[in-house]
Amino acid sequence: MEKWNHTSNDFILLGLLPPNQTGIFLLCLIILIFFLASVGNSAMIHLIHVDPGLHTPMYFLLSQLSLMDLMYISTTVPKMAYNFLSGQKGISFLGCGVQSFFFLTMACSEGLLLASMAYDRYVAICHPLHYPIRMSKMMCVKMIGGSWTLGSINSLAHTVFALHIPYCRSRAIDHFFCDVPAVLLLACTDTWVYEYMVFVSTSLFLLFPFIGITSSYGRVLFAVYHMHSKEGRQKAFTTISTHLTVVIFYYAPFVYTYLRPRNLRSPAEDKILAVFYTILTPMLNPIIYSLRNKEVLGAMRRVFGIFSFLKE
Repeated sequence: MEKWNHTSNDFILLGLLPPNQTGIFLLCLIILIFFLASVGNSAMIHLIHVDPGLHTPMYFLLSQLSLMDLMYISTTVPKMAYNFLSGQKGISFLGCGVQSFFFLTMACSEGLLLASMAYDRYVAICHPLHYPIRMSKMMCVKMIGGSWTLGSINSLAHTVFALHIPYCRSRAIDHFFCDVPAVLLLACTDTWVYEYMVFVSTSLFLLFPFIGITSSYGRVLFAVYHMHSKEGRQKAFTTISTHLTVVIFYYAPFVYTYLRPRNLRSPAEDKILAVFYTILTPMLNPIIYSLRNKEVLGAMRRVFGIFSFLKE
């Protein structure tokens, strides 16, 4: 069989949506979600930047989460929408590599950032007297820089590996973006080395941080339960439940998708699960962090003049 590599034609993305009226309706819904995610995350970044009341480590980390979500959804949805509307499903070899790099960078960096946010809440609630030292501005910069750097290095390794594999099967990728495991199904050679790399990376950037997050929040909930102040206990529970909601929405489908053996995976199921962490989560994060947070609502009232009917 003839090999196909970077000197040949483009890849073909089979996409997520059926080419009928249902597909058009779903595309309109996805475009609406993309608009809400873009506006919500951009507003959150602006709000945290301009409002002095939100110049704290927790919101500094949250602004980076919003930036990652904004880049995350922009990596997949515009290309998917363009392919559906134009009827052209192709994506160049280089374009596929670029999309894979940014997708993996955001995925890994966000996993590490969520772990940093969990550590921030753990220190704030369990060790409040040490909080100014443990969560100093320099520590926040290191956490954020480390998340971006490690995510980028891991992504670059995966992308370069994938681009150097010869492809000889159908050029049709059964996904709506260049998810590297889906691309490697088209490879001529045995990819067990890469599958092992995926397992290790998923464990380092998703599974282990998730275990650390659940451990941190377990200790936080234990400390909150023994608080004497009812108001403080309620505020802490609200904050923790908000963070846990975001963590579960992000980690659960990701870990389930990438830690399963190849013989237990199906393209249709992978695409549905990918919708959660590539499209829905970037829209839900700013909503969850704003509507359930009195400090953010108060900042919205001061900066944008909305929610004025709510007490700060």
